[in-house]
Amino acid sequence: MSDRIREKLQILADAAKYDVSCSSSGSNRQNKDKGLGNTGSGICHSYTEDGRCVSLLKILFSNVCIFDCSYCVSRRSNDVQRAAFTVQEVVDLTINFYRRNYIEGLFLSSGIFKSADHTMERMLQVVKKLRLEENFNGYIHLKTIPGASPELITEAGLYADRMSINLEMPTEAGLQRFAPEKNHQEVQKDLGIVRDRLIQLKDERKLIKSVPKFVPAGQTTQMVVGAADETDQDVILMADRHYKEFKLKRVYYSGYIPINQTDQALPAVGSAPPLLRENRLYQSDWLMRFYGFAATELVDDQHPNLDLDIDPKLSWALRHPEQFPIDINRADYVMILRVPGIGVRSAKKIIQARRFGKIHIDQLKRMGIAYSRAQHFIYCADSPHLPQDRTPSQIRQQILQSGQSKYTQQLSPQLGFGF
Repeated sequence: MSDRIREKLQILADAAKYDVSCSSSGSNRQNKDKGLGNTGSGICHSYTEDGRCVSLLKILFSNVCIFDCSYCVSRRSNDVQRAAFTVQEVVDLTINFYRRNYIEGLFLSSGIFKSADHTMERMLQVVKKLRLEENFNGYIHLKTIPGASPELITEAGLYADRMSINLEMPTEAGLQRFAPEKNHQEVQKDLGIVRDRLIQLKDERKLIKSVPKFVPAGQTTQMVVGAADETDQDVILMADRHYKEFKLKRVYYSGYIPINQTDQALPAVGSAPPLLRENRLYQSDWLMRFYGFAATELVDDQHPNLDLDIDPKLSWALRHPEQFPIDINRADYVMILRVPGIGVRSAKKIIQARRFGKIHIDQLKRMGIAYSRAQHFIYCADSPHLPQDRTPSQIRQQILQSGQSKYTQQLSPQLGFGF
């Protein structure tokens, strides 16, 4: 690798680290004609200490940008080293890194230089060369450039495994405040192009035997959390809307990292992003996608922000004492899933096990549930009689005293929370 390429790689890989939407799943692109790589059912990733994915060659095509978003390190007013790859340089880096077993795929984003179409055309050339000339069958995640023409976006979807485009801010007001040259409508238009094409191809598969693959791992988006004064309710409702309307695979939440010291409107949150808040948002996201919770059950006008002391599932349970305790031997699967300390796998084990007899405490513990937490919300064949007059605040205090999560213990000293 030449010194010039090495310098470009250092600049553009460092600038790409702020984009967290780089994990993969759902793609099944297979190796063919003795090509390179195979996505299988996704790729393996490793993570840095701050939770960023590093298993892909994760780079910007260029950090030159015509926009001046306050929260972005690549904004045009920022005094940083600028660099740009050529199409062939990105192709060569990807192939050479893959052959050395450094990576299993490519995550390619870019600042917007000249125009959206000009930038998207260069990125499209990269993925086409990899697929058609290098016969590369590894995983490719391509960022959609906001405002690019529908033809370019649709063609890119034929070669990428996953595509994503960032909402940037959870609210339109926050976006106009810190990135007035952007708007949510443009992003949603591009998300709709991919969604509509996926629906069209799904319908065609019912009639036509062979249709082209199009973004087999779906599309995602990302929001910066903590730069504006949005509530968790704003964030979660925006995510919920996009899951339903655009059939997204994931919404990523990126805690704001203070990289702009000149804009006094941006919050001064020290050197660390709000990781605990970010974690609570991911937990809420998980509850919506896999546990059947509605967004309005997790946050509402009375509780616009998530509780940082306890996870969202426990918070919901404490706010609805009328729902508990439940009989673990009689309750349905949906209600068992809502018990704090019981996950999807454990809930399925409970449903299966009780077909052969009543479930006891020792069986629940062997199933892997967090019984110290769940015991306050369930009873089974040999449950002890718990005081009937305990208030939700007493249960909350007892759970907090019995043990904090490993995650909270690790982050509390760093973030200054005295739990």
